[in-house]
Amino acid sequence: MSAAVGVLDRDGCVTHWSRGAQELLGYAPVEIIGRPVDDLLTTEGTLRHRDGLPLHAQVHVCPLQDTDRDCGFLLLLTAVPEAATGTPRDAFLPQWIFEQQPLAVAICDLDARLLRGNQPMLGVGGFSEEEARGRRLTEILQGNAIEEVERRVLRVARTGKAEAAEPIVRLPGDSKAHAWAMDVFPLKDADGSVRAVGVAASDYSQQYDSRERIALISEARTRVGTSLDIVGTAREFAELAVPRFADFVSVDLLEPVFQGELPGPVLPRGVTALRRAAYEWAAGHAPDAVISATEVHTHAWSSPVKRCLAEGRAVRHSTKDPEIIGWLAEDPVQASLAETFGPHSLIAVPIRAQGVSLGAVLFVRYAASHEEAFGPDCTAISEDLVDRLAICLDNARRFTRERGIALALQRALLPRESTVHPAVETAARYLPAGGGAQAGGDWFDVVPLSGARVGLVVGDVVGHGINASATMGRLRTAVRTLADIDLPPEELITHLDDIITHTAGEQGGEPTGEIPGDIGATCLYAVYDPVSGICSLARAGHPAPVLIHPDGTSSVIDLPCGPPLGLGSLPFEAVDVIVPEGGLLALFTDGLLTTRDRDVDKGFSDLCSALARPATTLDDLCDTVLDTLCPEPHADDVTLLLARPCVFDADRLASWDLPSNPAVVADARRLAAEQLALWGLAEAAFVTQLVVSELVTNAMRHAGGPIRLRLIKGETLICEVSDGSTVSPHLRRARVFDEGGRGLFMVAQFTQRWGTRYTRTGKTIWGEQVLHMP
Repeated sequence: MSAAVGVLDRDGCVTHWSRGAQELLGYAPVEIIGRPVDDLLTTEGTLRHRDGLPLHAQVHVCPLQDTDRDCGFLLLLTAVPEAATGTPRDAFLPQWIFEQQPLAVAICDLDARLLRGNQPMLGVGGFSEEEARGRRLTEILQGNAIEEVERRVLRVARTGKAEAAEPIVRLPGDSKAHAWAMDVFPLKDADGSVRAVGVAASDYSQQYDSRERIALISEARTRVGTSLDIVGTAREFAELAVPRFADFVSVDLLEPVFQGELPGPVLPRGVTALRRAAYEWAAGHAPDAVISATEVHTHAWSSPVKRCLAEGRAVRHSTKDPEIIGWLAEDPVQASLAETFGPHSLIAVPIRAQGVSLGAVLFVRYAASHEEAFGPDCTAISEDLVDRLAICLDNARRFTRERGIALALQRALLPRESTVHPAVETAARYLPAGGGAQAGGDWFDVVPLSGARVGLVVGDVVGHGINASATMGRLRTAVRTLADIDLPPEELITHLDDIITHTAGEQGGEPTGEIPGDIGATCLYAVYDPVSGICSLARAGHPAPVLIHPDGTSSVIDLPCGPPLGLGSLPFEAVDVIVPEGGLLALFTDGLLTTRDRDVDKGFSDLCSALARPATTLDDLCDTVLDTLCPEPHADDVTLLLARPCVFDADRLASWDLPSNPAVVADARRLAAEQLALWGLAEAAFVTQLVVSELVTNAMRHAGGPIRLRLIKGETLICEVSDGSTVSPHLRRARVFDEGGRGLFMVAQFTQRWGTRYTRTGKTIWGEQVLHMP
């Protein structure tokens, strides 16, 4: 029946339910038949709609009789007009909300079949409620996003928990996909049982696009410029923009940028040559024959890249514009790409920093991927993105230039090859921080000293870059100068500390907030004497060296650690160590020992193990140590200096104690000549006798105390005369009629080099002769 009629049995359970009753109360026959009539009433005894709200209606209950007894009841339900109640029809409010809601709202049953949909929802799909009712969502619309929505509806129906989604859906008749904010929620009865599932959706494509653009620009701040590498920065930018913003992006730069230089403010007339730093495709890479990175491309005036550079602003075009048609006609490479991939729009943006152009970025969209062409908003976005790229590229350019200067300075200051010295065999390695990405302040040196001795130096300056390299150069020069006057290690370190302290005090000026590189620098200085086999060492805040014995055992030399350089007024101590024949000294900076995952003790243990491994040469041993302790780039510089000292045999030395008597000069000449004859160096006797005569004579006249003459035969012939005076001899200009004053002048002329060193008991004057002329 079309009337709102129901039938109850004698127990008050519903046995029949008409279509009119279903329309009035919302219950389908299968939902209400068999249930007690109390389920249709609220706690106040009024009629209740299926959605749980009270319903204003008149209820007539008539008994049904069979012969003389009641067998059931007939319910006659009549809706009461709103005017008759005198109050608003609250029951209609949910219906009004559903129908007049601007959001697209639908109600689905537990099998994801559409029960009802408001007009916005029906308008989305372009169908009527009669056509959609009873059909599954995937039967109405197609696509992966619709399938995901249907799965969510079924899941909410099963779990009773609301879900939210933001699917990208392209509906029938739309030119592009739209972004939807969707809520899927359960509809429950008073008992908490899920009776249906509601779906509310809102098209927020405009907000979504704005959010994506903001996210893209924000992500550019974190993803672009993570390294100070020009090509790496360009590659990061291209990978960010594709495919989210464009289908193809190329970053082309002027050649001076790659060398760290700033291009001129005025571009040359005619064609402009740009070298490709990076490019990215949304659908794979183009063949190398068509386009490749690091290739130089020329751009005539018809090119949008050239025009954006000349005008200093972004240019946006459709590929159907006359300017682009003319450009493609002149550029066969770009024409081939356009024919292959079908672009429909492009944007060219200049990369500008410090008022000059560094290059340009070309953004291209293809019809196959981006149906929407670049618009005015896209131009603004591209300019924001390229502004970020310009900052990062300029930083990378500056770093490239500074690093080049620092590396050139460092290469000029550090020894270029292993130093050949008769007292030691050496090999060294230097690794800048980051595997060569930065120039640092570590340095090493091998300094020839008098008496066949050799000085070994390793130092570490705080920081990296030009300042660290310049500071390293100052310290290395100071060490060289102090070593040239034959200072003992502890005195050399003390003088070096004084130099840094006084320099820091004289600089004054405004504080910069940075610690100077020489303040806190560390240094280790060792002097090895091959005659005695003793190595004297002193250090200022530097790691102690390691001694490898001939049997392969190793030990860290127990050397007092003075404070780092620049603190001033603190003493330094030296230690004398006997280096056995065949032993090995390892000097290094702390970057070799410590890493983020390794402490100093573990570093020393690993270093000793690596140094004990067999190796054919010291260079091979250096490589073994670095491969073991530094397999990956470090955050700190790494310097390693290996020295294998040798001890001179007794047959390479000759010494005599001479009495303080002028007559002994002739004996000294004779003794020297006889020794040279034993060594087979008779051809050097004349010069040697002259040097011996002058040095011994000066010692007799101007000094005193015990006089000692010593000859050392190595690659050169060294003549030394020691006395008990601390007065330093010096060259002077002798007049024509002067009877003396020419002795040291002749010594300087006939020897390769000469000098004076001071000892605890006096001084030693020495001269060095070349035995084999080249």
